[in-house]
Amino acid sequence: MNRYINLFKTNKTVRILSTIQLICYFGAWFSHIGVFTLLNKLGASDQMVALTAAMAFIPSVIIAPFAGVIIDKFRAFPLFMTFMIIEAITVALLLLVDSLSWFWFLQALVFIRMGLAGIYFQVEMSLLPKILKNDELKLANEIHSIIWAVSYTFGMAFAGIFINHFGVYNSFKFDFLIYLVGIFLLTRLNLKEEKKTLTTKAFFMIKEGFIYLKSNPLLINLILIHGFVAVTSYDTLINILAKYQYKEILSFALILGFINTVRALGLIIGPIVLSKFANNRTIFLIFIAQGLGLFSWAILQFNFYLSFIGLFLTGLSTSTLWSYTYTLIQTHCDKRYYGRVIAYVDMVFLGIAATTSILTGYLYKIGLSTFCITILFGLNFIIAAFYYKKVYKRI
Repeated sequence: MNRYINLFKTNKTVRILSTIQLICYFGAWFSHIGVFTLLNKLGASDQMVALTAAMAFIPSVIIAPFAGVIIDKFRAFPLFMTFMIIEAITVALLLLVDSLSWFWFLQALVFIRMGLAGIYFQVEMSLLPKILKNDELKLANEIHSIIWAVSYTFGMAFAGIFINHFGVYNSFKFDFLIYLVGIFLLTRLNLKEEKKTLTTKAFFMIKEGFIYLKSNPLLINLILIHGFVAVTSYDTLINILAKYQYKEILSFALILGFINTVRALGLIIGPIVLSKFANNRTIFLIFIAQGLGLFSWAILQFNFYLSFIGLFLTGLSTSTLWSYTYTLIQTHCDKRYYGRVIAYVDMVFLGIAATTSILTGYLYKIGLSTFCITILFGLNFIIAAFYYKKVYKRI
């Protein structure tokens, strides 16, 4: 914990960017829950809800090659400011949606917001390797994963209570105000960036990025290893458990709340406990631990409360795996290609996450139990561990 605090004290850029992450991620859950609550109130079909949910993944997958070019062509600060202002505007425009006749307008807003949020994240992940040493970079990535877990835990909880008391449209207003605070904090950022003088056309930059990746098989392997972590996107599985297996215990909302809180607790504590043990050699064991955690969750799923043990153990390794494998990619990438490579990383990661969500629903529909599905998730990480072990010799 002291190492995180010291990095905050000594690096103003990390401090400001992390603070913006915390408050904006927290606020984002208000409009996120608000959108789905609004769709429910307006009587949207399951297909409409599913399409809206898919918009969390689709933008980054589609625009990844172009996003990478933008990141490598322009300085970080103007991109940060532009994206945050546009995101704030899209949140404010949600106030116009008062019937399903606005549905496609809503989809456009969600697409733009999630697309820009994805590029904002990629800009930050491309910037950090340029301003931090390798050990600091690892800590900064861990801080990011902790912030996501904290904002997810408290954002989900408070958003539900807020919307219940003050309504959907006030949740959009709250998120908009949070963005204004984030924009103000951005004005305090002082990045000493070199002026970029790239004159290469976008098409050739995209082609150049693919050629660079093709000539670096180690980097491709590291991206795939990071992609294995995306299988932790088991929100669909949690929804199935809440809707069917645990439906007689508590309300659907409370079950989701308890499960996600325990899961997030593991995500928060994991990096703090495992950070000092994580290195190129031990990450193999952490992949194994993730698999064993999923096996324990599968075994304990028969009891709602006992399953918390497996959920916590599962979450314990996730943040460390995400941050460490991301750091490996950053440290093995030529700085000229940071933007394009990070964009491709997100494309692969979110593509696997979306596939995991869809496949989970399909497997359950054809008769596979939640126990078997969770075991398959665990096997994914055992395979990932040995795949990493094979690649480790070249790192």
